[in-house]
Amino acid sequence: MSEQPVSRFPVPDINTLPEDIRERILAVQEKSGFVPNVFLALAHRPDEFRAFFAHHDALMESDSGLSKAEREMIVVATSGANNCQYCVVAHGAILRIRAKDPLLADQVAINYRKADITPRQRAMLDYAMKVALRSGEIGDDDFAPLHEHGFSQDDIWDIGAVAAFFAMSNRLANMASMRPNPEFYTLGRDPR
Repeated sequence: MSEQPVSRFPVPDINTLPEDIRERILAVQEKSGFVPNVFLALAHRPDEFRAFFAHHDALMESDSGLSKAEREMIVVATSGANNCQYCVVAHGAILRIRAKDPLLADQVAINYRKADITPRQRAMLDYAMKVALRSGEIGDDDFAPLHEHGFSQDDIWDIGAVAAFFAMSNRLANMASMRPNPEFYTLGRDPR
C-alpha cells in the first residue's frame, strides 16, 4: 500500500461528512469493496461533490444511444490524451468490466487508433478527442462521419458531453494529484 496521499487537498474522515454524502460513499464501498479515492478527494467540498456526481450520473448512467462501455471508452481515450492517471486507471477498470475485454482499456488509453474497436467507435472517439482537446475547431463537418455511423443528434451530444465533463474531471484530478486506488489496477483483468 502506498504512503502517498490521496490528494493534495484535505481528505475528510467519512464519519464527519454530511449524511447524504456519507451514505453515497458507503453504498459505493458496499458495491465495489473499496472507496474510490475520487469520492474522498471531492468530499471536502460537499456542494461541489453533489454537483459533480449528479452531472456524472446524468451522463454515465442514463439511457443513451451509447452503451455504457462506449461511454467509458470516451473517458479512457480522452483522459489518456489529458494525461490523467486517475481517470485512465479507474475508468480503464470500469471499461474492462463493461466491455468484458481485459485488453481494450489499455489499447484505448495508449492509442485508440490502433485499438481493436469498430469503425463506428473510432468515429466516436475521433469526435470525443476533438471535443476534449480542440473544441474551438468543431464545425458542422465534424457531424457527418458520426451520422454516417448511425449516431443521432442526441448521441453526438452525449459523446461531446462525456468528453467535456471528463476534460474538466481530468483537470481537477491532475490539479489535486488524485491517486488511483490499487484495486483499480487489477479489476477486470481476468476475463470471466
